[in-house]
Amino acid sequence: MMSLQLATIAENLGEAYTQALPSLAQTMSETLHFFGCQQIFGVGGDFAANLIAGFGGNIPLSASSNEMHAGFSACGQAEITGLGAALTTYTVGSLPCTSAAALAITEKLPVVFISGAPGESEISDHTIHHTIASASTWSADYDRALNAFRALGMKAERLQGARSPHQPNMTGERFFQLVAEAYINKQPVFIEIPRDLVFQPTQAISLPLSADSLCRETFVLQGAESIADQIISKLQLAQRPLIYLGENAKLNKVLLSQIKLLSEKLNIPYATTWLAKGLLDERDPLSLGSYNGVFSQSYQRDYIEQQVDYVLEVDTSIHHQDTNSAFDTGTHHIHNFENKTTIKGTVENQAGIVRILSCILNSDLKPFETKLPTVERAPIQSTDKLDFHNLAEVLNKLQDNTDQAFVYLPEVGNSYFASYSLQTKQSEIGRSWLTNPWYAAMGTSLPYARAVCKTLKREDSDDRAIVITGDGGFNFQLNELIHFQREGLPLIIIYMRNDIFHLGKHGEGDIYHCSTPEFDAIKLVHAYGGMGYHCKTVSDFTLAMNTALACDNGITLIEVPADTNAEYQSHEITMLNLYIAAKNGVPTAVQAWQKIVRNNDE
Repeated sequence: MMSLQLATIAENLGEAYTQALPSLAQTMSETLHFFGCQQIFGVGGDFAANLIAGFGGNIPLSASSNEMHAGFSACGQAEITGLGAALTTYTVGSLPCTSAAALAITEKLPVVFISGAPGESEISDHTIHHTIASASTWSADYDRALNAFRALGMKAERLQGARSPHQPNMTGERFFQLVAEAYINKQPVFIEIPRDLVFQPTQAISLPLSADSLCRETFVLQGAESIADQIISKLQLAQRPLIYLGENAKLNKVLLSQIKLLSEKLNIPYATTWLAKGLLDERDPLSLGSYNGVFSQSYQRDYIEQQVDYVLEVDTSIHHQDTNSAFDTGTHHIHNFENKTTIKGTVENQAGIVRILSCILNSDLKPFETKLPTVERAPIQSTDKLDFHNLAEVLNKLQDNTDQAFVYLPEVGNSYFASYSLQTKQSEIGRSWLTNPWYAAMGTSLPYARAVCKTLKREDSDDRAIVITGDGGFNFQLNELIHFQREGLPLIIIYMRNDIFHLGKHGEGDIYHCSTPEFDAIKLVHAYGGMGYHCKTVSDFTLAMNTALACDNGITLIEVPADTNAEYQSHEITMLNLYIAAKNGVPTAVQAWQKIVRNNDE
């Protein structure tokens, strides 16, 4: 029997049309599936209850330990599949997601933040639970969350129901438009859904043939052929060119494929910015890894700074970023390279760059006689102490000896900087290094890892997610481990333990101490059904890693006591701590840093 609402619509538009109307929940599920969203991370709540029921059976809902982690996991999902989604309740649930939203804005990630909201029938001149108001407030304000997300510079809307009883609402169409905007522009959106609209009929929409069809630009900037001719002429005069790839390319599979083809066809080596690490296979014979001036390894610097005679810089950041240019130390050779062509993706979906590279690929350029330096690895003895100074080398050796690709998720801090010496191998999910490089709060590696682990499990991949973290990052987010246990996800955590915030540490204040020796992390992991190992030497660590790699479910924590003495720090950590100390005016550090810069100029 038709409801009064449907009967009214049927009287106006016909029964056949009315019977075919979907609910908003159905249209939302179909839309998210259309854009490749395989799951929604979230936390339940009263205003989200109808959404949870509406999505149930249509798209998997993955519980998170808190709303901020749900948002971070959605960001990790967007990094891998091109669209992420998080579901929370009204204000008390959605506002904690603002940190994740800020990360998504900065990293250009298409994430859909969905929040339940009061029903349209509940809106009046009085405040209800979850609204942000005190007893002295003069007016009811239902838009606090909307305004908070708008203040971040992102689109935020509350869907609206029908304004005429004779036709269905258009909320499904608007939801599709907002998700499409996120997908196409690589930016997050925030959508509040009044709870009384979830099961109401909405106007049916006919989906396009594919999500990619929406990204076909109505225009492409002219002049691509002329730019390609300029690059070809430069390449004809060069002997040792270099392709330098930026982070803006990370969600463009076509562009990444072109870079790979161009490198292979013309035998041109490539390097990436720091923030683009893991986009290309760093174990390829033509890879020079991620370059960042004085913070890079000597073999990278020697070739790029002494031998390269032409640089093709592709899709680096539009705005100058100090993280990518050796923190403005003046040591980033490519940044100031004279014989360089820079092409940036200012047109939607980088169509201009794609056309330029297509022209170069179709040219008759001859392959270059490239000979990259042999990377000499420092000898490692099984009895050596394991620490940040040799962690990357040991992991690189382990990666050499297995067909499984390691997907690294380093936490902000020493773990992040030490990870730049890792040589990543192309994984089955297309990314081998995912991290939050400074832009959101500490504590994203486990939520990111969860998105990675669920994707690997869904694709039946043997590749392994490996979190590298210190005390601060581990303690901040370990409540997310309950979901790894609950879902049987295989995860390896390398826990570099010194019980302090070491990166940039200046002084002995209590504020630097983030843990205590009495904390037993291995017992904690046992409580989560996992395995724990305390490893001091290379042989201990290698045995623990090989045991963990052989397991296809469960958490493995490998605790490594980290020494703060300079001899046990990686090159990157040593350089950054010196740089930070110099910037803070420590006299000895200022002198040492000035000497490094002078030597670089010479």
